[in-house]
Amino acid sequence: MAGTKQGSKTAPTDDTPLGPTGRPYRGFATPPKLDSHGPARIISLCNQKGGVGKTTTTINLAASLASYGRKVLAVDFDPQGALSAGLGIQTHEIPTIYDLLVDSKRDPHEVIVPTRVENLDIIPANIDLSAAEVHLVNEVAREQTLSRALLKITADYDVILIDCQPSLGLLTVNALTASHGVLIPLECEFFALRGVAMLIETIDKVRDRLNPSITLDGVLATMYDARTLHSREVLERVVDAFGDDVLETVIGRTVKFPDASVSGMPITEFAPEHAAAQAYLRLARELVSRGAVA
Repeated sequence: MAGTKQGSKTAPTDDTPLGPTGRPYRGFATPPKLDSHGPARIISLCNQKGGVGKTTTTINLAASLASYGRKVLAVDFDPQGALSAGLGIQTHEIPTIYDLLVDSKRDPHEVIVPTRVENLDIIPANIDLSAAEVHLVNEVAREQTLSRALLKITADYDVILIDCQPSLGLLTVNALTASHGVLIPLECEFFALRGVAMLIETIDKVRDRLNPSITLDGVLATMYDARTLHSREVLERVVDAFGDDVLETVIGRTVKFPDASVSGMPITEFAPEHAAAQAYLRLARELVSRGAVA
């Protein structure tokens, strides 16, 4: 990928305080500006459990990376269209991701919609997408339909974030087949842990059969409440299970997220000084530092 060298981590010292994950809390340097843009690295935000923060993370991570000068495309791949709504996009009577899936000759540029956030575009979705799996089931190489569509626009962006629906069906397999990496938002709640093994198994199957280069970019703890023993214990178990794959950045629980969603704005613009906005900016810096994003 084109660009200058990655931002560096601040080395921890013996007196560095521990973060929520039990590791030394490190700062991540502001990413340097890129000399040029593209080709994009494609990352799916995936978890078959609903309500774990996939859409919230897609919106705010995309906006945070855009604020650091990255050209970002967010792909709404959920028939509920929450990503589109969360970025203030009206999806009635406009082409959507569904049109790209069912019409291989359609130019993806016709479906891209700019958002009010500089450097951030979106391919929207609406309820039409729910019919896509039925349409694709008889297609040749149906798992690669999204990949073929995105291939035509990767040169225009530095990162493409796919907000997956809460299932492990054909649409999610399409997203994983198209992706270089997977980011798993995981709510700090016991029942959220139960389905992760199944998701990892699905990722492994996609790696074996469809996309050998896909990697796990990280597990992101969301809806964390340090005041509760339950949250702390769940996060400890996540770190035990996934080790260094657990991102150091942790997203806390706050009512600001639904307030921002109603306003159709990322929290980084709705309440830029809020701790949640700063957490997503830190997440963007951490992913650049890890090499997951240019």
